[in-house]
This record gives sequence, structure tokens and C-alpha cells, in this order.
Amino acid sequence: MIGLIQRVSRAAVTVAGTPVASIDSGVLVLVGVEKGDTPVQALRLAEKICGYRVFPDTSGRMNRSVLSTGGSILLVPQFTLVANTDKGMRASFTSAAAPEQGEAMFSELIRQTRALHDDVQIGAFGAHMELSLVNDGPVTFWLKA
Repeated sequence: MIGLIQRVSRAAVTVAGTPVASIDSGVLVLVGVEKGDTPVQALRLAEKICGYRVFPDTSGRMNRSVLSTGGSILLVPQFTLVANTDKGMRASFTSAAAPEQGEAMFSELIRQTRALHDDVQIGAFGAHMELSLVNDGPVTFWLKA
């Protein structure tokens, strides 16, 4: 399971022009599910999302997590994160989980993350979404669980 975590001052998701989710200060996490991912990977990624230190302390060092700042989390499914781009000019998605498994593991990640943090918003699995965000920093990390 892969999470591309971005520190944001705001982020929002719309589907067909309808707002689905939005947050102010916090983290936007694009999530890719790979074949073979289990609830163990979902839990580990949830722990990383909640505990990864991406916010500055009083000295300006990234020593604070979304939990310690009280920020929000926006989880957005994005299967293209698991693409293999090693060959040619078109991505291969052979390592991506089948849609049913992907949705089940994304739901498990939501459950695990909400068990750790109260303010978790979600995008729409399988939908064509439009994301708007203001990346604060910019700060972006690729996490693998």
C-alpha cells in the first residue's frame, strides 16, 4: 500500500461538480493499493499518516504530526500510484489490486485511520475526481507500508 502524503493548507475533492470532501490545514494522502495488500498494510499506513512528522515545531523543524497539530486528513484513492513506468511510454498497472480488493483495502485504511484520528475526510473510490489543494511548503513524502 502506497500513500503520497502532502502537507496542505487546504484541499478539496469534487465529483461531477459536487463537493465530496474538504479540509483546511492538514494532510492530503493519495492512496494506491497493490495486489496482496492486507489489513496489516492498511494499519501500518494509517499509523504513518497519523504519526509522520511533516509540520514544523517552534524551531521550524518538521517535528510535529497531524495528530499533534490537530490537523485534518483527506484520503483519496489513486490507483495510478502503483503504476510501473520502467518501460515504454505507457504505464502498466499489473501490480495494482483489482477494483474489489482495492476498494476493500481503501475502506480498511479509512477505518484504521479513523480509529487513530477524529477528523478524516475521504474521496470517492472509483469516481473521476477533481482535486484542488494548496501544498504547504511544498512538503510531499512517498510512504510505503
